[in-house]
Amino acid sequence: MPLSVSAHFGFTLYQPTDVLLQFEAASLPEQQLLTSDTWIPKAMHTARVPAQDNIGDRFWIHAEGECRVDYTAKVDVMRQIGELDLMGRVPPRLLPGEAVKYLFDSRYCQASSLFDLVGSEFAGLEGGAKVAAMRDWVSENIAYVPGSSNAATTALDTIDAKAGICRDFAHVLVSLARAAAIPARYVSCFSPGVTPPDFHAIAEVFLADPETPQGGTWQLVDATGMAEPAQTAKIGVGRDAADVSFMTVFGASQFDFSEVAVEEISG
Repeated sequence: MPLSVSAHFGFTLYQPTDVLLQFEAASLPEQQLLTSDTWIPKAMHTARVPAQDNIGDRFWIHAEGECRVDYTAKVDVMRQIGELDLMGRVPPRLLPGEAVKYLFDSRYCQASSLFDLVGSEFAGLEGGAKVAAMRDWVSENIAYVPGSSNAATTALDTIDAKAGICRDFAHVLVSLARAAAIPARYVSCFSPGVTPPDFHAIAEVFLADPETPQGGTWQLVDATGMAEPAQTAKIGVGRDAADVSFMTVFGASQFDFSEVAVEEISG
């Protein structure tokens, strides 16, 4: 079933400033853009550039003053969803190059500090079954509490605090999977199940593809339980939130507002 997406946000730049934006649903084999309309501020400089792993685009703008972004789209999601519990792990030595970088620590995902936790909590499990157990562990041990974290909060901070938002849930799940030598990346996305409606964040793990011998497949996993992979439109991917923020400002600014709405289109 297609999705109707709208996103509107505004910010103020106190002097000429560079801003990197990523807010559009990506055009991918697994999701088709039926319509897409983007309005960005009139700026001194504007450029559209490929995003991480060539999934989606980013905008560079150089602007000053009050700025507003408006985006609407209709997206038909055609993603093939695997049965997570039945999917195996791809040994690191057999991983394709695109997946290898998602084994390593990153700014918000300190997987190397979680080896002992993974070894004790998820012993005896492998592949997708281990990822499913990690998803459930995050859901059971971390409370979803708006306002409980900030832009500096890491996966380790969230585990200690036992509270976070979607960004933090994704960071913890990504870190746990990497600690088990399963490639995992952070995904920004739109989903109709998100409450309150907003840009959402989930994890994506690389597992063995049961349909392709010696092949692998990326599978979406949401520890918050709000996003269904079959009804989730990807915006972008990265090592963690630093790679796929919808707005990164390289200077003084004020964020003014954000409004996101995602609905299933029936009929």
